[in-house]
Amino acid sequence: MNNKVLVELVVPVLEESYDVFVPVNKKIGNIIILLSKLIAELSGGYFVANEKNCLYNGDTGDAYPMDVLLINTDIRNGSKIILM
Repeated sequence: MNNKVLVELVVPVLEESYDVFVPVNKKIGNIIILLSKLIAELSGGYFVANEKNCLYNGDTGDAYPMDVLLINTDIRNGSKIILM
């Protein structure tokens, strides 16, 4: 699985965290769409997937730019990321 990384995804609005694999060759914007749809489905529609959702570094709180490939960020196996 060299083309995916396992991360801890924290969703504050649900007060939940999930361990998910994310592809390293996709842009952050596309990953946000995928993760938002996944969490919306898992939460039974409580989490709303929309264009305002952002992905943040769980340690620093910095937002990830939408047009950067995941492989070009600091996200690695075991990273904590926040979806809001």
